[in-house]
Amino acid sequence: QVQLVEAGGGLVQTVGSLRLSCAASGRFFGFYAAGWSRQGLGKEREFVAANSRSGLSTYYAASVLGRFTISRDVAKNTLYLQMGSLKPEDTAVYYCAAKTPIYSGDYYVSPDEYDYWGQGTQVTVSS
Repeated sequence: QVQLVEAGGGLVQTVGSLRLSCAASGRFFGFYAAGWSRQGLGKEREFVAANSRSGLSTYYAASVLGRFTISRDVAKNTLYLQMGSLKPEDTAVYYCAAKTPIYSGDYYVSPDEYDYWGQGTQVTVSS
């Protein structure tokens, strides 16, 4: 199994930036497809970014395309979400997730498909 721990959330003003990190332990992160989802107060969980085990195939939700970037640091066994041009509607708890993929090029965009989750980190964007 892999354990995931997010960090980097906080309070930021509109159009500001934050970088979230998700440190993996227990197993090499390169074995997994991974992604970031978020859940705002009273909202359904939304998957905002995902990438394949290789990191070469990526997905972004339309709401964050062009503003968020998902990446991995293999040496640090860590997944990142660089967030820019933040808006109040980006306010949510952000979770990283991992899944053993069927094929190395696969990524997954449904929360139900993921096997491992971090505890979440709060991001608040003030207007």
